[in-house]
Amino acid sequence: MKKKPIPRPLDEFDRAILRIIQQDNKTPQRQIAERVNLSAAAVQRRIAAMENTGVISSNTAVVNVQAVQMSITAIVEIRLKDERIETVDNAKNLFRSAPEVQQCYYVAGGVSFMLIVVVPDMTAYEEITRRLFAQNDSVASYRSLIALDRVKTGSTILIP
Repeated sequence: MKKKPIPRPLDEFDRAILRIIQQDNKTPQRQIAERVNLSAAAVQRRIAAMENTGVISSNTAVVNVQAVQMSITAIVEIRLKDERIETVDNAKNLFRSAPEVQQCYYVAGGVSFMLIVVVPDMTAYEEITRRLFAQNDSVASYRSLIALDRVKTGSTILIP
């Protein structure tokens, strides 16, 4: 696997560009340039550099879950039977490979993982709980919290 170069410290121009493209990554570079007082070429170079160093990790579309009939959002606490490296790594790989798992966090504080799972209905949720948790010998227990409303979602990071 090719290692990404170490990112250089972000300056105010980089931070301004990131604030704009987090809101809409399809904003034309000439508009970004006007807003941050740089040339379009400079903006293009800076965005490319941030992509190459991993500051910008991906460019994706955020899909409205109701529009694609994915009406169940569950927050799931997972407790593993042990925290051995092999057990944790196997769990990470399993959760990473499940498309229903939208977010996965390996955490401290009595719980091993916190997952955000999105599925179309409770039947699909039952199937994923069986596949990922109930039939998994590494999982000691799990607890599901079903979201009543997606009040705030997204991946925008506050950039000072």
